[in-house]
Amino acid sequence: MDEVNKSLIRSKARISGNGRIVIPAAIRAQLGIKPGDTVFMDAEDGVLKIESVPTRIARIQSEIAKSIPPGVSLADELIADRREEVRREREEAARDLERSRLRREGKIA
Repeated sequence: MDEVNKSLIRSKARISGNGRIVIPAAIRAQLGIKPGDTVFMDAEDGVLKIESVPTRIARIQSEIAKSIPPGVSLADELIADRREEVRREREEAARDLERSRLRREGKIA
């Protein structure tokens, strides 16, 4: 029998002979998992945790967000970094073209 307490659902299941376990409907509903979905399982200190893909993504995003200072946009930083990289690549390409021109004109070896 399932025990429901706010977001806590406890249930008991039996492992089949081939190692399969049926996740009770109430737990599947709470996790938002459907047949064919992928889940992550972690076993630590004798405890099995099952997590849906969207839940794991949201949890990781939340953990990463804690390390980003307020007011900082990672997207803006990425765009600025990429623009700087393009600027450097263009300068290098211009220098390479100039060196090639000088070699063709015999001004450098």
